[in-house]
Amino acid sequence: MPFALPLLLAATPVPLGGMVPFRMPNPATVESFQTDFGPVETFDPNARAQLLADQLPRRWTGTYQAFGSRTPVPVELRLEALQAIGQVVDLRGEMTIGAVTTPVQGNLNAKSDQFELLPLIADLSTGLEPGGDFLGLQGLSLSGWNAPRLTNLGGRLVLAPMAETKAQPSAKEPAPIRGLW
Repeated sequence: MPFALPLLLAATPVPLGGMVPFRMPNPATVESFQTDFGPVETFDPNARAQLLADQLPRRWTGTYQAFGSRTPVPVELRLEALQAIGQVVDLRGEMTIGAVTTPVQGNLNAKSDQFELLPLIADLSTGLEPGGDFLGLQGLSLSGWNAPRLTNLGGRLVLAPMAETKAQPSAKEPAPIRGLW
């Protein structure tokens, strides 16, 4: 037997260009929905923004590759100040692209992980022009260069957090003695 889709028909057809009258939903249906499925949204973007401001790695490394170029350029991002403002984390720091270092400022939306970073230098070389910005939808890990002119093809910035190295005890200083339990 072939699969048949049910045909949905309106109880009262609406004339073309007509308006559909508003009918309040049945309160029992609304209450049933809320108890069956719980609250619609339990995510708190303001709390996540504060958590990101406290725990986001401060050093990132990666590459920038302009579209049309075969050689990626090394990039290092150092975040010096992170502040939660509502559901947005305000980012301030420095970025080194190749041999050029520039101050940067940007924001990270804690709810959608949208990321924007603005270099604040007049000449970045490597195909980056003043007035452009890095835009990403996956936090700081992957973003693209949004050039100020259509003649610039843009590029791709890939970042990963740098592993924080713990200071190793020097050979001259004895290691601390730990208890067995």
